[in-house]
Amino acid sequence: MHEVPRAEPPHPAQDVFEHVGYRLKQAHAALRGAMDAVLREHALTVPQYSCLEVLAARPGLSNAELARATFVTRQSMNVVLRGLQSAGLLSRPDTVATGRARPTTLTDEGRRRLRAAQRDVYAVEARMVSALPAGRLEALLTDLGRVTRALHDDHPDHAGALGEPGT
Repeated sequence: MHEVPRAEPPHPAQDVFEHVGYRLKQAHAALRGAMDAVLREHALTVPQYSCLEVLAARPGLSNAELARATFVTRQSMNVVLRGLQSAGLLSRPDTVATGRARPTTLTDEGRRRLRAAQRDVYAVEARMVSALPAGRLEALLTDLGRVTRALHDDHPDHAGALGEPGT
């Protein structure tokens, strides 16, 4: 059996805990946990909340567009949409005159629930960005956009989330 040589990290790091990817995943997990906790009080999941946010900004999107914008599969978005529709938070026509895409819009109750949840989710984000040194938020957002574009350049099929900076 041949021994595989150890790969060198792309930047100085003592171990996996110092890798950029690990730190991004750690931050994502912390954000997701905090959002899960506050959204539970509104009877919403993170994908459901994300869907409501996107639809508030861009009413009429299709299942595929919503899936891309909220980083879930089309199949998962179908489940999210059915749950939100049965809760009376969005509406979709049963049929469409042309094509297969059924445009989705928020109901009045969907807008109300979104506004209530936004207060708590925005408080989570405020807590997160308050940990940054003064004046660093814009640089962080710029750097995150650069990282995203660098990875999408290698995998263009993953690019194109709605509202993504630089697309």
